[in-house]
Amino acid sequence: MQPTIIRSKSLTEALTSEHCYIYENCGITTGDHDVSVARARVKPGVATKAHHLERTKEIYLITEGEGKVCVGKMQPCEVRKGDVVIIPAGTSQKIVNTGKTDLIFYCICAPSFSQDRYRDEET
Repeated sequence: MQPTIIRSKSLTEALTSEHCYIYENCGITTGDHDVSVARARVKPGVATKAHHLERTKEIYLITEGEGKVCVGKMQPCEVRKGDVVIIPAGTSQKIVNTGKTDLIFYCICAPSFSQDRYRDEET
């Protein structure tokens, strides 16, 4: 892999079946299989689907808004700007926007996010 700069203006946000808007900053689509970074946006009052990632650790870095996150067997926990949520591989996760503005966070996955490792727990 070569040093690269990916300009944010080249990224496109898409609504996912998980009820949030995502754009991938880097990952498999940009040639990196070791780690991926994606920006997630959840509208006020909306919850993502409960899901887990097989063989993939995920970290949420909250950059705007506030919410409540459910991870594994932990009690639901309030999160806000600057908080980091560490989600071990195979662990159930879900987040709800409890604020009045968009909840924005970065999803950092290692190895890179791959749809074939995603498991929807609500179907």
